Amino acid sequence: MDGGTTYRRMQRIEGRAHVALGRGGLADLAQAGAAKAMLPRTDAAWPEVVFLNTAGGVTGGDRLDYGLRVGPGARALGATQTAERAYRALGETPGQVSTRLEVGTGARLDWLPQEVIVFEGAHLARRTEVELAPDAKYLGVESIVLGRAAHGEVVARARLDDRRSIRRGGRLVHEEHLALGPDVLADPAALGGARAFATLVFAAQGAEDSLGLVRARLAEIGANHENVPAPVIAPQNTPIDRNCCIAASAWDGRLVVRFAAREAAPLRRALISVIVTLRGVPMPRVWQVDT
Repeated sequence: MDGGTTYRRMQRIEGRAHVALGRGGLADLAQAGAAKAMLPRTDAAWPEVVFLNTAGGVTGGDRLDYGLRVGPGARALGATQTAERAYRALGETPGQVSTRLEVGTGARLDWLPQEVIVFEGAHLARRTEVELAPDAKYLGVESIVLGRAAHGEVVARARLDDRRSIRRGGRLVHEEHLALGPDVLADPAALGGARAFATLVFAAQGAEDSLGLVRARLAEIGANHENVPAPVIAPQNTPIDRNCCIAASAWDGRLVVRFAAREAAPLRRALISVIVTLRGVPMPRVWQVDT
């Protein structure tokens, strides 16, 4: 205490977890701090790498750095053990999460992290960079959930700066920047009432050929699943007036599917259906899929 003022040193977390896989399995592993990598199925047809944050969430000033490299001719699935939580931050310094993914010649990576739950007052900056060889394949998902609807939480003052880029052979082929703040969250036209939203990107030679298959699957789950209504194939900014709004498009080696929903559960079910359709194999166990 100094002059009647109490100074508090806030505890911050740091972590780094990087994994490299080759056709023969694990090639390199480095981890430190709160970021960890588990390798439950490195000898399977689809080797799995599961990242986790042992601190249980991210707040202002935290720094996490993840990396996954898939060597030539190999394939792998990357995921997170559970949903990441962005908690209330004090001050102007955001929590930072950086992810770098590299996919070598003739290789494939399916990057399937679980959702990020953004709490009231959170301040999070994320950067995801994907580097693909000219003939590599990449399936990636990013999901955001605003608060916990079951607890009646309202997210009005959170800040999220989320940048994602994909390069093929060094050339930028896809980039997204999602910026949320109090002004956007207060605008009823911005999110159209959505509390959960996700983007799926499939980047591969001929990826656009899967558009018909995805749309057929969306129509099927809309007809057969009570909690997932018939999809709306519409511009991404169309306000949602049902449980889930889905837009799919494809061009020049990219398939992009966007999801928006008033609640996380129907979005998650629709997202899983599309992922399984594109992969042809079940979801990783860490997703805890209901059967």
